[in-house]
Amino acid sequence: MKTKLKAKYVIGYHEEDHVLLTNGEVVYEEQSIVYVGNEYDGVVDEIIECGNAVISPGFIDLNALGDIDHDILHIEADEERMKNLLWSEDYMKNSSKEAMTQEEEAFKSLYAYTQLILNGVTTAMPITSVFYKKWAETYAESAAAAKHAGKLGLRIYLGPSYQFGMRVVKDDGTIEVQWDEEAGRVGLEEAVQFVKEFDGAYDGLVKGMFAPERIESQTEESLRKTKAYSEELGAPIKLHAAQGSFEYHSLLEKHGVTPLQYLNSLGFLGPQTGIPHANFIAGYSEANGGEGDDIAILNETETTVIHCPIIMGRRGSGLESFARYKESGVNIAIGTDTFPPDIFQNIRAGSMISRLHEKRLQSSSFADFYRAATLGGAKFLGREDLGRLVVGAKADVIVIDLDGYHMGITDDPIRTMIMSGSGRDVKMSIINGRVVMKDRKIPGVDLDELKSKAQAYFKKMKKAYGERDYQQLEDRERFNPSFTHVNLNKSR
Repeated sequence: MKTKLKAKYVIGYHEEDHVLLTNGEVVYEEQSIVYVGNEYDGVVDEIIECGNAVISPGFIDLNALGDIDHDILHIEADEERMKNLLWSEDYMKNSSKEAMTQEEEAFKSLYAYTQLILNGVTTAMPITSVFYKKWAETYAESAAAAKHAGKLGLRIYLGPSYQFGMRVVKDDGTIEVQWDEEAGRVGLEEAVQFVKEFDGAYDGLVKGMFAPERIESQTEESLRKTKAYSEELGAPIKLHAAQGSFEYHSLLEKHGVTPLQYLNSLGFLGPQTGIPHANFIAGYSEANGGEGDDIAILNETETTVIHCPIIMGRRGSGLESFARYKESGVNIAIGTDTFPPDIFQNIRAGSMISRLHEKRLQSSSFADFYRAATLGGAKFLGREDLGRLVVGAKADVIVIDLDGYHMGITDDPIRTMIMSGSGRDVKMSIINGRVVMKDRKIPGVDLDELKSKAQAYFKKMKKAYGERDYQQLEDRERFNPSFTHVNLNKSR
């Protein structure tokens, strides 16, 4: 079946970059694009008139939220209060357990993936929290997630996370990493099994990846083995590193070099390795110590930085800066890493943060970030058939509505949709030639039911923090509500 999409604007692709077509058309047949231009004269089976809209390649989110977001509890916790949200030493040694049932853990990915689709993400590489896990993700969780992605039609790179250590808070309030290397080895074996069994599943929508948890929770052996398996199986790696003070300074003290330099010494970096967030480098404003040029290492090894502006900006942190990394030749992709998984919001925030650091506009434009959210992600995945609308590419297409009153006037449609729009303005999503969302509805999915279940999941997840808190605080002390909750009874 051949389908033609028509809209006021189409973001096509020509000579290695996006181009803008006015009154453009995109034609796809089965899973692939067969035409991008202004006037297709061939026969088609269906014409979809999109009107005053932008037809765009779908977004590639390389740190996509894969569960019910806990950041709403962490976002405004200060340094001391954050300790009450981590594991206690006692919980680590004596009482760690699964807070959720297997059915609940399967549900979380369904909820998360519908959110991604509604926000225009067509390719995702998820991240989930291990705060409320017995240890890390399991094979069963990832298998359920793959099933949901296949049913919904989401293109996804999956693999259960694994860790060999966990940050814990001791009775005196100090934080250290404590180890369970046997649990880590089991997790790595499950990850290898998953990649072997699921890579290419669901008509190629599901691909395998390796997701070792944070660098500080890995051993040298686990990092070397992960790299070896990645090369053997052709699966990318995503490792959170160079993202925080505890990690940076503890690894600097242990190894005498920065986290990125340590990874480079192990041969871990490379074209198949993606690093969220990669901001804590030698010379970073919050780094005490460390020498060398980490950005040059990223560029020389062709390692991708997965930039997540919103989640880091909420903590007053982030790249210093996007423009600097970009101009140094580093490949940059985008991740949302939190709720909402809104690429528009992340581009706006990322652009502003970069301009604040650089005090100039160059290399921090909306277009620069848009490229990162499409072409940058595709480059990391080694997929020239993603992130662009061009003949031969996969039919992964989104339609962004410009008709809303809140959009205001249109000059350059990229600037308009980024300045005034959000993920809620995506009115259609097509993945692999299948319409997976139209007019904010996902076929076969009751969004109201999912919302109700998600609230119940969150309530149970929040309650579990009390079992891990090293001080066993009351919720009102642990979570720092914005205002005091009261009941006001009006007397007559």
